[in-house]
Amino acid sequence: MKNEQNFLDAMESDIMNADIPDSEKNKLMKNFLQLKQQEINIMITGATGCGKSSTINALFNTEVAKVGVGVDPQTMEITRYDLDNLVLWDSPGLGDGKEADNRHAKNIIKKLNERDANGNLLIDLVLVILDGSTRDLGTSYELINNVIVPNLGEDKEGRILVAINQADVAMKGRYWNYEENKPEAPLVKFLEEKVVSVQKRIKEGTGINVTPIYYSAGFKEEGMEQCRPYNLSKLLYYIIKFTPKEKRLSYVDNINHNEEMWKDSDDLKDYRKGILEEFGETVSDCAAEGADIGGDIGSVFGRVGEVAGRALGTVVGVGVGVVKAFWNSIFG
Repeated sequence: MKNEQNFLDAMESDIMNADIPDSEKNKLMKNFLQLKQQEINIMITGATGCGKSSTINALFNTEVAKVGVGVDPQTMEITRYDLDNLVLWDSPGLGDGKEADNRHAKNIIKKLNERDANGNLLIDLVLVILDGSTRDLGTSYELINNVIVPNLGEDKEGRILVAINQADVAMKGRYWNYEENKPEAPLVKFLEEKVVSVQKRIKEGTGINVTPIYYSAGFKEEGMEQCRPYNLSKLLYYIIKFTPKEKRLSYVDNINHNEEMWKDSDDLKDYRKGILEEFGETVSDCAAEGADIGGDIGSVFGRVGEVAGRALGTVVGVGVGVVKAFWNSIFG
């Protein structure tokens, strides 16, 4: 469900009504117009059955990505989903035969080398999803090592995020606490060892360092109830963190606003608060760039704290007042 007022539109209104010199107001407005025009392009890829569609639907509160329930892969070509300024490229899963895999690999390489109107690489981030329920990740390593990493350009480590899905069915579902929706100690150990193993294999194959995240998107078949995700807030936090700073705010109105989707995590960090911090960093660094308004920036965006509450409150699991206080602490 969309918010009553777009997050950036509300900020624009605050700038227009701010009691600051016109010269500084114009600088802020110029910066905001640039932020509003930013487009994010994310490629989601992985072996067949890893849960790409479930992940897309869970993160962005949409069912545009069809979840496969049969034996045939649902995505045969790279599919584009436009969610305002957020563009998702859902690539076919590898593992459907040599001929099909070669065709899919060529399409992925072509897309990774595509450039935008400014001559920059089109894809901002590649999210590679691995199947945590299997030990056979040979196809995934081939995809990462031979197809994706060699075509990421100069900033390879900054443009790839590896995530291990289906943590809840790893070890055949043993040691998963369904009541509390989290792994028990033996499964945590298994998943952490898998993270280290994946990290090592990618380092050996490509020379780059990645730190995989394990999570569960929560499977949802058509007409069925959504299963509770696990570590989804951690996954979103790193997606935002790996996104170029000036493009992060385009996520706001597309994030799943169902509070239940973000509650369960590994408890090592408050990733929900971290999401707000990343958004706040974008505003403070990008919106106010070149504007000499000093401490007045807190008053400029005072009302935006309330908008942030509507746009992000359910996502981060806090009330409007807390969000407003948090934003004022950044800008004040």
